[in-house]
Amino acid sequence: MTQGEALTILKTGTNIFLTGEPGAGKTYVLNQYIEYLKDHSIAVAITASTGIAATHINGVTIHSWSGMGVKKNISVQELDSLESKRYLWKRFETTKVLIIDEISMLSAGQFETIDKICRSFKRNTKPFGGMQMVLVGDFFQLPPIVRDGEEQRFAFESISWKELKPLICYLKEQWRQDEGPLLSMLKSIRRGDIEEGFPELEDRLNVEFEDVVRATKLYTHNADVDEINRQELSKLETTLESFTMTGSGKADLLEKLKESCLSPEVLHLKPGALVMCTKNNFDAGYVNGTLGEVVEICKDTGYPTIITNNGRTITISPMVWAVEDGEKILAKIEQVPLRLAWAMTVHKSQGMSLDAVELDLSRAFEYGQGYVALSRVRTLEGLKLLGFNGNALVVHPKVLKIDTFFTNQSYQLSSYLAKKTPEELEQKQKEFIVSSGGSLEKVKRVPGQEIISTYEKTRRFLENKKSINEIAEEREITKETVISHIEKLLETKVLSLGDVEYLKPKTKKFNETLATFQEYFNKTKETHLSPIKDRVSSATSYFDIRLARLFLER
Repeated sequence: MTQGEALTILKTGTNIFLTGEPGAGKTYVLNQYIEYLKDHSIAVAITASTGIAATHINGVTIHSWSGMGVKKNISVQELDSLESKRYLWKRFETTKVLIIDEISMLSAGQFETIDKICRSFKRNTKPFGGMQMVLVGDFFQLPPIVRDGEEQRFAFESISWKELKPLICYLKEQWRQDEGPLLSMLKSIRRGDIEEGFPELEDRLNVEFEDVVRATKLYTHNADVDEINRQELSKLETTLESFTMTGSGKADLLEKLKESCLSPEVLHLKPGALVMCTKNNFDAGYVNGTLGEVVEICKDTGYPTIITNNGRTITISPMVWAVEDGEKILAKIEQVPLRLAWAMTVHKSQGMSLDAVELDLSRAFEYGQGYVALSRVRTLEGLKLLGFNGNALVVHPKVLKIDTFFTNQSYQLSSYLAKKTPEELEQKQKEFIVSSGGSLEKVKRVPGQEIISTYEKTRRFLENKKSINEIAEEREITKETVISHIEKLLETKVLSLGDVEYLKPKTKKFNETLATFQEYFNKTKETHLSPIKDRVSSATSYFDIRLARLFLER
């Protein structure tokens, strides 16, 4: 399937598994679709299974977004606790499309937990609460992390995957590697054809690079990475500074926090050290995975200042990692969100494209490690192999089997798509935009021309005292979208309640709904719609309740 075909199918709003070889353009198609959704004012949640993967698409981890945290399963009591979080209600209420990148690293249990949370918050029994699900990744890459003795179950083995029934878009073009020995080798690995070995790989053992300033060192074990980083740090003749993690709370939770934190308990730094940020701080201008070099320890703050690979200079202050129950913090740690980065594990490299790599596969221990590491580099000339073992290139037998199914499903989908007329596809796409509360109008970005936001367009209609029905009809959007625009305009104080007072219905049903909502709000300070639906007549729609919410006295 081509990138264009995949994008066309995505726009119809169906559930999709977007897959393909590394370098096939999965992230490119995904970013194109995200821009399309934003152009049409469709609320999209952009997530990934790991922090590093999330940085590649300017998203967050699915664990953080869904509220599941590190859990693989969730009890009724834990789900009730999640439902006490206001920010989660608002998040789920608005989201129409949920993207999960690097799906291969989510276990079947985690995937089912996300499904359960989505259905609960959406108050919808459809898979994932009826949102469009866009699953992205390649199961030949790193599998879910499991504990000793635990069965390794992929997301595609879950009940939730079977109920979701995503269409398969398998990209077959190649944009990272040139046609040559490396690409041929990667294709052989995907077929499980590795018995004869690869002489061209052996030729890369301990070769010397030409014209390479700095190669990225990849290892399979954290201990090797830590040792390389320690050695490189000791070579710097600048002054050593240390930053010690602090923490408080329940001992067992505190230990789990320390284990999951990418920053060490004691962080040793020197000016000149290569580092990677370990936490998102959008306001400061860095995210989990941002690479840079320490330029100094700031005299005013005592904290390290780094220059990132894209040239930004940032002082990195300590940040907090916490375990929360509602608004109560059960445990927390605080540390400067950095780690040394001369070397990194294969796990951390997933999703990257590197010009030069020094790679040690002598102790590869997990399916997909060798394949992921080799697929990071653009050409065979950019690879220096430090070590190798016979199992390094073995891929999971479950993945070999399912890949044939995915390939056939994608081929059938391409054939089906070819039979559809452009008019039929365009109609499907329009229906999805409208059903998602989006706008059929697209914001055109013309250099030097004022861009009028979709909210501003709605405001101008309100200024002329147009009704919600009139605005929806003239703008070709749903009434629910108009309400969401009004909520945003009120929230940002562009409008006041007085500006929309004329929209307040003078009916008995509306007054009763507003009174019920007001009473509930006065007791709980909550503004969720679902509890009110249970308290009013069956003839009262969610739109009626949402309209009443505008006029709550808060």
